[in-house]
Amino acid sequence: MAIDPSLYPSLVWFVRIARHSSITKAAEEGEVSRAALSQHLKSLEQQLNVRLLNRSTRSMSLTEDGQRLFDVLAPAIELVDRAVSGVGESQAEPSGVIRINTSRVAARLLLEPKMEIFLARYPKLKLELVMDDGLSNIISSGMDVGIRLGESLAEHMVAVPVTPPMSMAIVGSPEYFAKHGTPETPDDLLQHNCLAFRFTSSGNIDRWSFTSQDDDKRTLVFEPKGNGVFNDDECMLRAAIHGVGLVQHLDLCVQQYLADGSLVRVLQSWCRPFPGFFLYVPSRAQMPAKIRALIDFLVEQRDEFGS
Repeated sequence: MAIDPSLYPSLVWFVRIARHSSITKAAEEGEVSRAALSQHLKSLEQQLNVRLLNRSTRSMSLTEDGQRLFDVLAPAIELVDRAVSGVGESQAEPSGVIRINTSRVAARLLLEPKMEIFLARYPKLKLELVMDDGLSNIISSGMDVGIRLGESLAEHMVAVPVTPPMSMAIVGSPEYFAKHGTPETPDDLLQHNCLAFRFTSSGNIDRWSFTSQDDDKRTLVFEPKGNGVFNDDECMLRAAIHGVGLVQHLDLCVQQYLADGSLVRVLQSWCRPFPGFFLYVPSRAQMPAKIRALIDFLVEQRDEFGS
């Protein structure tokens, strides 16, 4: 059944009231009278034939029906607000806030080293970084863009590669290899102290995958079972540099350590390349200037990797 369009204003005011848990504060924000908002809320409850808010002289809270309605309406109205504010923006000078959902690794690799350059180029922009090692829905969470590995992206997303293809690297310190020897095949890892990474979002241990050297090129999966488990990759890398054990990480993230000799890479021929990081958005249609600016900047920086 189609909703009565006359209810739309009341639905918007309901969301504002619920966010503030106060008719008075919502009225002040919207620069309308408290009586007008009370009437909107009363009319909405009568039309829907449910109570949406429990109200007393001292407090206000959502009912079960009210919470269910708010959970659906709030992100939808946020999208409408952003769409309206962005009308005509696609041709304007980049300005405003870019909300980016990104993993910690991607932030350290792609955003932190270049943030000063980007913001100096576009002084009217502001970046809001939301670190999330899970797979959030950027639309429902109110984000403008996301950055993830290509293999993690949903099919319907518009994705732009912002790094070259990469591979996983098994690394350890020269001192570790001098003491324990160098593994020649993945099977040799059973004799080594392999440090593990645990995903904060899922609690799962990150398994190490290798590609067989045989003609069938089958995938070999190894679960590290050393004497250390980490949920922070920088801490894990420091442990490897100090000779605690071997670790697996993205090759682009260990380049500097390989270059200065603090880490050594092994089993490289067993690690097959895969698509790297992508910046993704829901649609190319009416893309705001600020999003286009970020995409163009990251694509421009992409060629610097490996150079």
